[in-house]
Amino acid sequence: MQDKIKITINTDLQKTISLTIDEPKRIYEILQIVGLETNGFLSFKLNNTRYVDERKVIYKDTSIECIKYCHPEGKWIYQDTAVYVMSKAFNKLFPTSSFFVEHSVSNAVYCEVFDRDGGFKEVDARVLKDEMTSIVARSLDIVSCNLTLKEAEDVFTGLNRKDFLKNLEYFSPRDIILYKCGDFYDYYMRPLADNTRAVDSFDVKFIRNGFLLIFNKCSDKSYTLPKKLFKTHQEHDKWLNILDVHSIRDLNKLIDNYEISPFILVEEALHEKKIALIADKITKDPKTRIVLIAGPSSSGKTTFAKRLSVQLRVCGYSPFVISMDDYFLPRTKTPRKEDGSFDFESIEALDLELLNKHLQALLDGEEIELPKYNFGTGTSECSFKKVKLGADNLVVMEGIHGINDKLTESIPDETKVKIYISALNQLNIDDHNRIPTTDCRKLRRLVRDMLYRSYSAEDTLGRWEDVRDGEDKNIFPHQENADFMFNSSLTYELAVLKQYAVKELKKVPIQSTVYSEAQRLLVLLSFVKDIPDDLVPANSILKEFITGSIFRD
Repeated sequence: MQDKIKITINTDLQKTISLTIDEPKRIYEILQIVGLETNGFLSFKLNNTRYVDERKVIYKDTSIECIKYCHPEGKWIYQDTAVYVMSKAFNKLFPTSSFFVEHSVSNAVYCEVFDRDGGFKEVDARVLKDEMTSIVARSLDIVSCNLTLKEAEDVFTGLNRKDFLKNLEYFSPRDIILYKCGDFYDYYMRPLADNTRAVDSFDVKFIRNGFLLIFNKCSDKSYTLPKKLFKTHQEHDKWLNILDVHSIRDLNKLIDNYEISPFILVEEALHEKKIALIADKITKDPKTRIVLIAGPSSSGKTTFAKRLSVQLRVCGYSPFVISMDDYFLPRTKTPRKEDGSFDFESIEALDLELLNKHLQALLDGEEIELPKYNFGTGTSECSFKKVKLGADNLVVMEGIHGINDKLTESIPDETKVKIYISALNQLNIDDHNRIPTTDCRKLRRLVRDMLYRSYSAEDTLGRWEDVRDGEDKNIFPHQENADFMFNSSLTYELAVLKQYAVKELKKVPIQSTVYSEAQRLLVLLSFVKDIPDDLVPANSILKEFITGSIFRD
C-alpha cells in the first residue's frame, strides 16, 4: 500500500502550508487541493534543489517552493522568459536577422540588431511588440526538453544560431536542456516559466540600432532611460571592439592560444586611461575640492579611490582620504529596519550634521580633527588625526552614499565632484544569454568574503538579497547624479575568480536554501576556462577581491 506523501508548500517567503496526499499527484493538482491557482506562479522549486513546472508529478515527501514575481529568483525567471518570448517573435518576423542582448539598463535590457536591411527602425520595434503581445495572449506552453549535443546542434543549425553552435565545444558531454514553444527552441542558463502568459507586462522601445525590452513588473514607475548609465555601457561596448572579444568563447580562445596575457594588459590599460581622464577633468576646475565616490557592493571602490589618488598626484595634487564610516551616529541613534535590526546602510545612520560641518570648515581653510568610529562599542572616539585643506589638497570620500545629494547638501555644488563606480558589463555566453552584472559582483564578494572574512559561500549567498535591497534603496536611485561613471568590470575576471569560487560553491549543502543558486553559478563558471591570478597586475581592481593587491593595507 502506498504510504502517505507529506507535502510542504511555501507560497511566499513567509507563508507555509502542510498537507498529506494518498497517491502521487501533479503540482497543479496539489495546489488545487489547498485552493491555489497555478497562474500566479512562474515556477516551482523542489527541496531547494531544482525547478520544475506545474505538470511535475510528486511521488514522495517534498517541499514545494512556489516562485512568484516578487520572489528574488522570480525576477530572473520573468526576465529570461520575456527574452525568450521576444526571441520567438523576432525569429518569426525577421528570420534572416539576428539580435544580441547587450546589457541591462535599469529594469530593461538593450538589444542590438544585426543583418537587417536598411537597419532596425522604430516601426520594427512596434511590430515586434505586437507579435510578443500575441504570443503572450495565446498562453502557449513553454516546455523544457533534454537533447543530446548532436540534437542541439541540428536544432540550432536550422535556426542559423552560429553564436550557440560555436559554444558547443565548451559544453560538457552531457544532455542540454532547451526550451521549446511550438517549433521554436532556445537555450537559457536559468529556468523559464512554463507558459508565455507569465510575460503579461512588458514594453519594447526603439533605440539607436536596436531596442529596449522593458520589464514592467520590476518597477511600479514608468520607465525612464538612465542616459549616463547607458552611455557608460556603450563605452564598454567600444572597449570590447578594441579588444576584439564579444563572448566567453572569444575569451576561451585567447586562453587556449596563450594570448591572454597581452589581452589583460590592454584591458587594464583601458582602465588606467579612463581613471587618468577622470583625474584630468577633476583637476581642470580649480573650484573642485571634494571628490565623492559611491557604488554598490564589490564594485572595487577602495582600489578605484587609491588609483584615482595616484592620478591626482600626477596632476600635481595631494589628495587625502576621509572615511565616511567614521561619521556613523552612536549605536543608540542608529535607525532600525522593519524587523528591528540596525539599518547601517541608511543615510540616516550617519552624523550628517557633523560631516557637513567638517567639510565646510575644510573649505574655509580651517583645521579639523577627524572622528574615529569604534564599531565594537558603537561610539565615536578621538582619532588625534588633524587635517587642513591646502591649495594642493583634495578631499576624497568613498562610501555607498557618496552620490546622494543629501550627504553633502550644505556644501556648494561647484566644490564637489561625484563619481559612480560599478561592475556594469560582462561577456555574454551567447547572443541571448547575458551574464547579469550582479553575478560578477556576487562572485567578487563571495571570493573576498572567503579569503578575508572567513565567510562561506553559503553565508555570502544567504546575505546577498539584503545587500541588494540596500543598494536598491540607497545607491541606484542616485546614480544619475554622478558627474563621472566608471565601469570597473574586467571581461577576464570570471576566469580568475573561478579557481576560488568553484571549490567554495561546491561546499554549499544540498539542504541549503541557496543550493540552487550555488549550482547556477557553478554552471555559469563551467563556461569559462581558468586564468592564473599571477597574470593579474598588482594594481588591478580585481586584486581587491583575490590576493596580491599593491593597495591592500
